[in-house]
Amino acid sequence: MDTNGLNVLKLFVVGIFVNNLMTSGLSATENVNMKASVKPSVDLCNETTLLLEMEKCGEMFKHDMKLVDPQNWCNLTYFIREYNFFSTCTEESAGHIGCYWPNPLVESYIIRIHKHFFSNCTLDRVIWVDPPDDTLTILILIPVFLTLAMIALVVWCSKRSDILA
Repeated sequence: MDTNGLNVLKLFVVGIFVNNLMTSGLSATENVNMKASVKPSVDLCNETTLLLEMEKCGEMFKHDMKLVDPQNWCNLTYFIREYNFFSTCTEESAGHIGCYWPNPLVESYIIRIHKHFFSNCTLDRVIWVDPPDDTLTILILIPVFLTLAMIALVVWCSKRSDILA
């Protein structure tokens, strides 16, 4: 078998392998750890245990938020990691207990957390900020130059109408 045929055969085998991985659920957008997923059942959801677990997650979040300056509570970049841990904690706790996530109990707890920490984060009006001078200059000059180029093109074509016709 020649080398081109061998390369085609290798490419075909790799293609089948990649297709098998993609159809089996192992892709770049999914979790590669492939943990055994917990299938929650509505009948087995213990709401009391769920509320206790939510309180534990909430207490950890409150402890983490004490380390963040209250003036920065409305800026997600200062506490995104803490909020991600809180969200992951509530999701995993609900799954281990056998409850769906989100569910009304978890949602109401998360809303209480939001009211406690983020109730003052809504703005009454939008604060407009000017773009940087470089960006503003480019945004102004591009239409001006395009207009001048179109005018020059029209004038040039009108002078050469005898050749173009």
